Amino acid sequence: MDYGRFDYEEPYPRPRRRINYFAWTVAILLLTGIAFAAWLGSFYIFDQPERPESYRILQRLHKIEPPKRFELTAAPTGEFLNAKQLYDRYVAMGAAELVKANAELARNYIRNYTQVPGLVPYVTGRFIMMEARELGPNDVFTSGMVALTNAVDHAELLMEHVYPADSDVAPLMKQTLNVGLEIKLERTHDLSAVIHAERLTDGRIMITAIPLLYGTYTITRGPGTFTLEPPLNLNLAAGWPLFKEQMRTRAELHYVNYRRQAAGPQGQVPIIGLPPSGTPPPAQNELVRIEPAKAVEAPPIAQVPPRNAKLAKTTPLPRRGKLTKKQKLTSPPPAAPPASTATQPAVAQKSSPTIPSPIAVAPPSAPPVPTALPAVSAAPAVALLSPAPNATEGPVLPAQPVPADSSGAALASTAGGGTWKTFPAGKMPLGRLIGPGDLRDIAERGLAGERIYLRGQFVVNFADANRAVLRPRTKLTETVLRFGAGSPTRIIVEFPAGYTPPRQGSVVNRDEARPLEITEVRKQEDGQLNVFAREIMQ
Repeated sequence: MDYGRFDYEEPYPRPRRRINYFAWTVAILLLTGIAFAAWLGSFYIFDQPERPESYRILQRLHKIEPPKRFELTAAPTGEFLNAKQLYDRYVAMGAAELVKANAELARNYIRNYTQVPGLVPYVTGRFIMMEARELGPNDVFTSGMVALTNAVDHAELLMEHVYPADSDVAPLMKQTLNVGLEIKLERTHDLSAVIHAERLTDGRIMITAIPLLYGTYTITRGPGTFTLEPPLNLNLAAGWPLFKEQMRTRAELHYVNYRRQAAGPQGQVPIIGLPPSGTPPPAQNELVRIEPAKAVEAPPIAQVPPRNAKLAKTTPLPRRGKLTKKQKLTSPPPAAPPASTATQPAVAQKSSPTIPSPIAVAPPSAPPVPTALPAVSAAPAVALLSPAPNATEGPVLPAQPVPADSSGAALASTAGGGTWKTFPAGKMPLGRLIGPGDLRDIAERGLAGERIYLRGQFVVNFADANRAVLRPRTKLTETVLRFGAGSPTRIIVEFPAGYTPPRQGSVVNRDEARPLEITEVRKQEDGQLNVFAREIMQ
């Protein structure tokens, strides 16, 4: 055998190492467990932000937003419950069920009510303030005041009403929130949501509520106002409720002594926990929420500029013969609108008493009609005209002068009704008349500094002292043909002081003679249109 041919081969090679499959199996299982634990931990953290550890981690990751201020017309959907209804709801819950309900209430508030499975509970009724203290860094809300109150019509319910605010307004709040002050929560002006419920050892229920509007408050007998602000962060590690056991007991004893001194030697001192007998007396001093008035700016009236001399030369009128020198100096009559626009509402504009030159403006759905525009003065008077029913060419009536609008100095308030100029039927200023189908275009391009009037048939969904929420009334055939493509529309109409809004459930018809004036159109992320309008008709 020739061994020279295998110089590079080892006669005795080393044995190959075995693969430890057991170690690799343990490592893979360990990594799978870590991934599974991280997956469950993410669900635990993101789905339960009401836990202090989860809230702290979400804050560091910038995955949670601070509580925001809501508008009265864009608040989360909820139900208004009085003191007895709130007591009956939470007293019937067991310990585990109450813990689950509190976690859901706090979770909805932390998420700004973006993923609410049901209705948000709002508090209504009259409450008497027993004690008020300033909030600090050891509380859930680190700045502001909290008031411990007792329901007037159901004494077995206590309420902690939170007033979060900046630290610079704390001295004024201490002067305002005094013992014996009455807090009246109404469904038309207040939105105090329940964020916690506690069952006391004696069987009573104590809830924690916070106003989602964060408005401005004052008292009926006393100067000064203070404004609430949403909290920037929450100290959930402090725990609920805000009035701990010793604080609450001390506050109740202090309130009993206050009532004994106020009642005198022969007065009757109420017992905490028992309902008072008889009708509760009227409040001597009351804490109320006020809405700052907003100035109503009158939109500018569109004016027709005078024609340029060069344009007049380039677009001469058709000549029908020789004109004398006197006829050349006079203005030609305006062109009449076509017969297709005779049945549509027209808006006329008057230049001066000596030169009548009305201009017919077609509605937004029809294309503009080219007409000859004579020179007009700088301050035209405007009026709305009704169409002519029995004419092939709609004659335009002469405009009637309207007094100067003083609505620029008027104030509108969302709490007690505003004042602005109203007009008789068909005598409002010059503007554009649209229907509910044109609101989407207005939301996309804005009002563009012009007056826009709304006509149509609407259904009243809600009405209060000076406000009503309407929705366009659509026929069944229109709904079927559009296949539900149209976005929901909500029209919030504000009425002047002294007006009575239509009752809930009624149908409102507004035509070209009595339209609503649109002040703003907002489009939400879900496609819903919020149209803000006001009543301007007498």
